[in-house]
Amino acid sequence: MSVTFTEQAVVERRKTVTRRKGWTFLKAGDRLTLCRKVMGRKPGEPLVRLAEVEVTMVSREPLRWLHGPGGRMELAFEGFPGMDPAEFIRRYFTEAQGMQPDDHVTRIEWRYLDGGDA
Repeated sequence: MSVTFTEQAVVERRKTVTRRKGWTFLKAGDRLTLCRKVMGRKPGEPLVRLAEVEVTMVSREPLRWLHGPGGRMELAFEGFPGMDPAEFIRRYFTEAQGMQPDDHVTRIEWRYLDGGDA
């Protein structure tokens, strides 16, 4: 799984949640390799592996839930402490993927397998 925008939070083991369009096949217990960039690498560009994680929870929810109680805390778990939920939705879902606040995404939570959980 690519974590391009939150690489430092992964390296520091602060990121424990992500939201993705799709990814409905994932389930608790699955293992993922978090990488700097997966798709769009140039020929010969290495796949940089940052961490191995185990999925602990998977749920579907509308993006608009980030506007509710706990939204800012969720963004800290995402690796974006202090970011406004509306800005997060606009930047990473509306502009980047054409999604709207009522669209559902997959919320994926994990633990780091090297014991480096923050």
